[in-house]
Amino acid sequence: MTEHDDRCAVPATAAIRTDAPMFNRAAWLRILPFAAYLAFIVIGDVLQRLGVAPDTLRWLYPAKIALVALLLALFWRQYKELSREFTPFYLAPLHALTALATGVLVLVLWISLDAGWMVFGSPSGFDPRVDGRIDWLLVAIRIAGAALVVPVMEELFWRSFLMRWVDAPDFASVEPSQLSIKSFVITVVLFGVEHNLWLAGIVAGAAYSLLYMRHRNLWSPILAHAVTNGLLGVWVVRTGSWSYW
Repeated sequence: MTEHDDRCAVPATAAIRTDAPMFNRAAWLRILPFAAYLAFIVIGDVLQRLGVAPDTLRWLYPAKIALVALLLALFWRQYKELSREFTPFYLAPLHALTALATGVLVLVLWISLDAGWMVFGSPSGFDPRVDGRIDWLLVAIRIAGAALVVPVMEELFWRSFLMRWVDAPDFASVEPSQLSIKSFVITVVLFGVEHNLWLAGIVAGAAYSLLYMRHRNLWSPILAHAVTNGLLGVWVVRTGSWSYW
């Protein structure tokens, strides 16, 4: 990434300001899509407890993905690490192959690290069947959302924002290759416990974070994340393992 090239020197006065907000505008642009995604999860849980029919709750996912995609589109020009002007959607062939291989490896580990102690609760997952038949429109939306929207939203939050923000409030000035062990551990653990499969989540978070730090390009973990989620969707439908969704 090149967004930090002109910002490496932070004025000394910036370090001692006490009235600076915890999150700047760039931070909020990465937080809001993620917060919207989480809000729908909470809404779904509340509606389920209130007895709303499962057939109705299934359509919360398309609504959630639509809102997150809209927010990403509205803010897109502000994501300089993804902007064509600053960092074109380009990965060196070796980096792209590494990201693809990492995505496949994470998938294999994701569906393998499922022992009882590796799981939080009993996730019901996302069951796209209606009257015993798979609703292929819901399946298509689910896989497209998981493979195309979620990786961008999560990598912007976890890697682009939070991982660098742990090291410096002016996170955009932090070079990915210079991230600290503290930021790596905190982000990986939080990413893991965000998921029911917490250990698999930690492994995935570590893999994506290492790609980001080594390749210094957010598209690398986005690609790996997309491969993992896309192939997981195909595997879930093929095996009927809805709890993994």
